[in-house]
Amino acid sequence: MRTLRYVVADVFTDRPLSGNQLAVFTDGRDLDDATMQALAREMNFSETVFVLPPSEGGHARIRIFTPVTEFPFAGHPVLGSAFVLAAPLQLGEIRLETGAGVVPVVLEREGARITFGWMSQPIPKCEPFAQADEVLVLLGVESELPVEVYDLGPGHVYVALKSADEVAALAPDFAALARTVTVGVNCFAGSGKNWKTRMFLPADGVPEDPASGSAAGPLAIHLVRHGRIDLGDEIEISQGAELGRPSKLYARVFGEGGRLDRVEVGGSAVIVARGHFQF
Repeated sequence: MRTLRYVVADVFTDRPLSGNQLAVFTDGRDLDDATMQALAREMNFSETVFVLPPSEGGHARIRIFTPVTEFPFAGHPVLGSAFVLAAPLQLGEIRLETGAGVVPVVLEREGARITFGWMSQPIPKCEPFAQADEVLVLLGVESELPVEVYDLGPGHVYVALKSADEVAALAPDFAALARTVTVGVNCFAGSGKNWKTRMFLPADGVPEDPASGSAAGPLAIHLVRHGRIDLGDEIEISQGAELGRPSKLYARVFGEGGRLDRVEVGGSAVIVARGHFQF
């Protein structure tokens, strides 16, 4: 009988039982794809991570699964894995190999305890979203900014609403969204440094995500491109309240002129459980 150990972390929060849940299987060697997918379906979190030996100069390689598919990159699995793996190693920076490349995470500590992390995300490609009109009709809203899609492994679409109350009031038809789009639909509102967002991805088994790290960086880029914030501004993103799992994400974009040089997304995480599977 085989024993597989895992850690559960709540990510993009500093309080247990909030944020976005993540399961990290700390030794995924010798697991085939089907078994990883079955374990992710069994955990039924928005994402589950399997840790493997590095092959590209990082500290570890991770594979990321939703309940129904594998992602090359996702934000809260990278940040949560950094907290889980770097704690015993006493690292100030951990480099995690993903399907979208090596992602460095710089960690802040109070004594031995990790309190915060900043990950440098892939800079996404951006283009107008061809199904914008269909999505707006499904949601019953209008967007104050162009509806565009950003691809950094997962794809994210952004719909700018008038107020946080309008974001909170959304009640999507998840079955219709799943039939229409295969990317995350992010609806947001705010101003200055404070923004509220909700992200829907029912086609990949995540009807609504409590905290979307891979969407936070492109949101900051979207706001820079459309003049809502400046390069270098740090924004705070609130998400997950409608699911009873309030989350806080931070994002900032660095560059010069029209060039983007670096996208960083930050947050906290807390380890809340440890367990094992035997089969």
